[in-house]
Amino acid sequence: MTATKERQEEPLTFEKVWAALMETDRIVKENAEAIKETDRQMKENARSQKETDRQISRMGNRLGELIEHLTASNIVEKVNAEGYRFDHISRNHKIKDETNKVVAEIDILLEDGEYAMVVEVKTNLTKTNVKEHLQRMDTLRRHADIHGDKRKYVCSVAGALIEDGAREYALEQGLYVIEHPGQTIEIVAPPKKREWQSAGEQR
Repeated sequence: MTATKERQEEPLTFEKVWAALMETDRIVKENAEAIKETDRQMKENARSQKETDRQISRMGNRLGELIEHLTASNIVEKVNAEGYRFDHISRNHKIKDETNKVVAEIDILLEDGEYAMVVEVKTNLTKTNVKEHLQRMDTLRRHADIHGDKRKYVCSVAGALIEDGAREYALEQGLYVIEHPGQTIEIVAPPKKREWQSAGEQR
């Protein structure tokens, strides 16, 4: 008869239990330090990304201001060559209601006794920008009617870059398109200009 030997586990001792606890504690502390370092790096990356976003935003704003300045520099001369007689220009013009709430902002506003031209300036002009400007024109016309402004309103959009389709759409809608081919601007007149007239009459 063959004798079988049962495998016997070594008995636990205080020293072994204590060593296991110390090793577990070491691993927990290392993991905690790793998590803490990861959290620090994530926060640092978030701060870095926030600063990068801020710098990009500031550069974008400065570029937009430059494009607006270049557009305004000789726009009166260029637009008046299309048959207008504008004698006043203002920038960053705000339209407010009776409660002093801003209802619309105008990048460049050209005015005379008969017409007012509202110019929207974008670094990169898109079709969506054109649609938003058309909605803004309806708001301005209503505001003008409320305040007895009988002048005819016309509309222009300008862009250093113009997205595919935006130029054609603006012209189809009766808007002037202002382009920046070089150091000056060029005015592209629509086949039939659109006028926002008093009491909502449009043609």
